[in-house]
Parts: sequence; C-alpha cells; structure tokens
Amino acid sequence: MVSLEEYLSNPCGTLSIPFWKAETIRLPDNMRIIHQSRFFPESFAEYTDEPYFRLYHDLQAIPKPDLPQIELLPCKRPDDMVSLINGSYIDLQVDRRQIESYTKTPIYAPDLWLLATEKNTGKIVGGGIADYHEETGELILEWIQVLPEYRRKGIGRAIVNELLARKQGAAQFATVSGKANNPDNPEALYRACGFTGQDIWHVLRKK
Repeated sequence: MVSLEEYLSNPCGTLSIPFWKAETIRLPDNMRIIHQSRFFPESFAEYTDEPYFRLYHDLQAIPKPDLPQIELLPCKRPDDMVSLINGSYIDLQVDRRQIESYTKTPIYAPDLWLLATEKNTGKIVGGGIADYHEETGELILEWIQVLPEYRRKGIGRAIVNELLARKQGAAQFATVSGKANNPDNPEALYRACGFTGQDIWHVLRKK
C-alpha cells in the first residue's frame, strides 16, 4: 500500500484512484491496474485493457467563464442528477440508489453537487459532483456531464471551474480521471480547465 507521504508527492502517478478509495477498496481477483510506465501488452495478453487518464490541478489559476444564460445551482434532489446523467450518455445509466450512495461516503460534500440550468427556461442542462478529502486536501471530480445538445457551449468548463473555485484555499490540489479512449474526449475539457499530467492507468480484466 502506498503511504500518505508517497501519494501526496505524486497523486496521479502513485495511485490510479484517490487515496481514500485505495484504503477502502479491494480489487477483484480477476482485475489488475497497472501504470503506463510498467505496462507491457505482451505481458498481459490474457487480459482485456481499458486505459484511463488521471490528471492533476494545483488550484492556482481558475478562470470564471462568462455564461449569462446559465445559472449554477445546488443539487437538492438526487433524482435530478439521475435524470441528467441518464440523458447525457448512451452507454451509461445510473439509478437513485447509486447516486444516493455518494452521499453516504466520508468525503461527501453537498456544496460540491451542482446543476447548470438555463435561466430563461429553468431546464437542467448539465451538472457535476465532486468530493473533498480533508486528510489529503484533495478535491476529487467524480461526475461532470452536459446534455448532448448543449455541449461545446462552455457549460462543462463553467461547471468544472466552479467546483474548483469552491475549494480554492481549502483544498491543496484536485484530481480527475476518465476513459482515455472516450470518443467525447473529456480529457480535452479538463485540460482546458487547467488540469495537467500524462499519467495513464490500464485497468486489466482477465478474459
């Protein structure tokens, strides 16, 4: 197990997931997670491979996009987040129980649950969920989504930057992870918001 000091020296290079998760989660026997620097495809031929990026933000420079038509409001009803997530993805669906489970973790931060709404219609068009771990000072972006027809309008960037700004001065850094081969390219969004790094983690499952 990686020590807290080792993790804080290089969060995205030492672990594929946040420190608090690594302390509580045990991988299934048929799964391995390997950093890119130690990954050799020929050595893992009996596994399927799904690469994930993991990026870092120092919380120093956080711009505030000007989107007068969008309002960022607290998410008070889990069902609103469920409907938003299910409307944002073709290959991913969640239910109320799954979303409510995030509120029962030791790092749940209700001020980091946001919905982006159109001011003139009240329609929910995007949202985000983040967590905060006091021991490490880590802000963790978990869910960032925008309805397909509202993408590339700056809404995703506004959500990310608002979440970062809410813990600026309290958190020491922020991290985010996602599928490296996602055709929607969420990595580009995070990099546009100031996230950096080149760490790739390979999630391997035995065939």
